[in-house]
Amino acid sequence: MKSLKLVAVAAALVALASSSALATPSTQIWIPSTDVQAFKTVHLGIDNYLRADRESNGTRFPNLYDLGLTAGVLPFEKVQMEVGIDYMSYGNAYDNYPLYLNAKLGTPENSLFKDSPALAIGGYNFGSNSSSGSAFRTDQNIIYALAAKTLPVVGRLSAGYFTGNNKVLLDENGKKENNGILLSWDRTISEISDNLWAAVDYQGSNSAMGALSFGVAWSFSKNVSLIVGYDIYNNDKVAGKNTFTTQLDINFP
Repeated sequence: MKSLKLVAVAAALVALASSSALATPSTQIWIPSTDVQAFKTVHLGIDNYLRADRESNGTRFPNLYDLGLTAGVLPFEKVQMEVGIDYMSYGNAYDNYPLYLNAKLGTPENSLFKDSPALAIGGYNFGSNSSSGSAFRTDQNIIYALAAKTLPVVGRLSAGYFTGNNKVLLDENGKKENNGILLSWDRTISEISDNLWAAVDYQGSNSAMGALSFGVAWSFSKNVSLIVGYDIYNNDKVAGKNTFTTQLDINFP
């Protein structure tokens, strides 16, 4: 999306701490958020996912490096849209098809009526290799819908659902694992500093996309922040061992 997410295993300079990281669509730590880049804002993201451990046979699943650009394209206050492209590198045959597209349409909180939740629909990990004969297909083609509401003291709670390509999002036995829930909590920790933000999120399924992630972010300036987090995968047989993530983001202007 982070333009977020791993086409993980077959399948980070910026963003505001409140709209976080991955260069795929605007995200929490791992999953999309209801945040949308503002009109004429260009978001550059450099995300890194580094394996925390080796497999039992001594090898490591590939690390992921994601360079992405996302831009806000609608000049409206109550209806916003972003589109983006990512260059993802795994150090294996997936690198023959490194480009992925994403888009999101959303409305902020209170925009539809008093106390209305934020809403978003979108898609990501639209890859260029859809060949049915390839072991390195990148067309996960994930689409999702989310709602989010900020509560006093508690922070923002988000919930939604995703579905993707059932020929690509599979478990280790080839069973379809192409849909599931999306959940998250995030909050600016203003008791310590308005520059400090924390989040926990969860994506369902036993595909390479399923994960529980958590992390904190520090906003160095209005448009620059760094997230440091950790990803626990639901199924390490397809996603590999857990990863440390750093997500450095910048918004222009």
